[in-house]
Amino acid sequence: MKLPVQRLFNRAIWIKVHFYLALIAGFFFALIGLTGSVSVYREELDTLLNPKLVIEQPQDKRQSLDNMLAAVRAAHPNRYGAWTLEMPRSAKGVVTFWYDKPRETFFELYAPLMVSVNPYTAEVVASRFWGQTLTTWLLDLHTQLQLDRLGWNAVGLLGVLLIFSIGSGVYLWWPGASGIWGALKIRHKAGMIQLAFDLHRVTGLLSASVLLLLALSGCLLSYPALLQTLAGSSGMEHGETGRDILSTAQPNNHPVSLESAEFLARGPFSRAELRRVTTPAGDSGIYRINLRQSSEINQRHPYTTVWVDRWSGHIKEVRDPSRFSGGEVFASWIWPLHTGEAVGASGRFIWFIAGLMPLVLYVSGLLHWLHRRGKVNDREVNLAALRPLFDRLKKWLQRTGLMLFRLGTLLLKQAKQQAPQVLKRLMALWQWLHSTLINRQKRIGR
Repeated sequence: MKLPVQRLFNRAIWIKVHFYLALIAGFFFALIGLTGSVSVYREELDTLLNPKLVIEQPQDKRQSLDNMLAAVRAAHPNRYGAWTLEMPRSAKGVVTFWYDKPRETFFELYAPLMVSVNPYTAEVVASRFWGQTLTTWLLDLHTQLQLDRLGWNAVGLLGVLLIFSIGSGVYLWWPGASGIWGALKIRHKAGMIQLAFDLHRVTGLLSASVLLLLALSGCLLSYPALLQTLAGSSGMEHGETGRDILSTAQPNNHPVSLESAEFLARGPFSRAELRRVTTPAGDSGIYRINLRQSSEINQRHPYTTVWVDRWSGHIKEVRDPSRFSGGEVFASWIWPLHTGEAVGASGRFIWFIAGLMPLVLYVSGLLHWLHRRGKVNDREVNLAALRPLFDRLKKWLQRTGLMLFRLGTLLLKQAKQQAPQVLKRLMALWQWLHSTLINRQKRIGR
């Protein structure tokens, strides 16, 4: 009789686990991976499809934030409450104003109005709803399968299943130390089915580490309560800006303007970059200014936040990521790791390729399964017919390799400059993990 531990490492059991996971959820793994790959370059694709979102001739000076807000309110006079403006990350980008709950999409999980404004002329160039553009529709498909809250939870569960699928696949691949080289071979002369099987094993192994990272980070993004528990702090989920803070000052006839609120917020962070400003809603509303310090890993959604009272002009509260605990630093890395922001331009390309791998694994595995059931016949692989395609692919890879080499050189220079900051974050994370383990051991000892 086999012991429970022996049964756990029974190869036949893991073959069934791997097979049924692929059969039941493989299509969704491929769908989420493919839409995730496209979403890596969502902003670039959006501007390609909508040229009006690109400012061809940037000017030396932009309009004031108050002028841009006035233009948005003139274009949408019946939309009351808070607006959040997001600054562009390049001189040719537009300012985006977000209105969270428009009446047209009020009952959807997430479908804000996006108003694009030329920062140099304060002209409204586009008004669109989230989910009604190609890139946002694909992103909704990636994050929630177009099923709102049910789909959001389902994607988190699929992330857990993908972790088990990858783990079982790597375990089944392991040939022992003496057989590693043979397990990495791709035998194209042995027929189409053998080629598909070899591609399945090799691509699965090469992409396993990145896919595990994406699956784990995606799962944590789908279940923010779990992320906040690990961080030991609230307000750390993606898109959160900390707790709601209300004004305690008496309303008057001289409210603080947007530009003034930004100026006041820069007091504690004079060298920070402005990313977002949320306007007050109602008499008790307050300005929330979101800045990015150079030490922050998050590019689009940094955590530096300053709350400014619009009636008194006082700074009510400040959130400074440089004072985060190890758990909060860990939580702040999840989003940029998942999207590829944390790994730079060349890393985003690797993330893009990794997102395509579940589709390759699904098709190659399905082909092998259909052959075993007698639905697909094996055939010879004619590489001669594919030679022109390989030649073009070779030239493309050479150009891409040169581009990645140049990007790598630039990233290396940046890495040398940021190494002390990264080391400081890693040390903070290590201290948090160490203290957590010690406290847990103490509780067990009691």
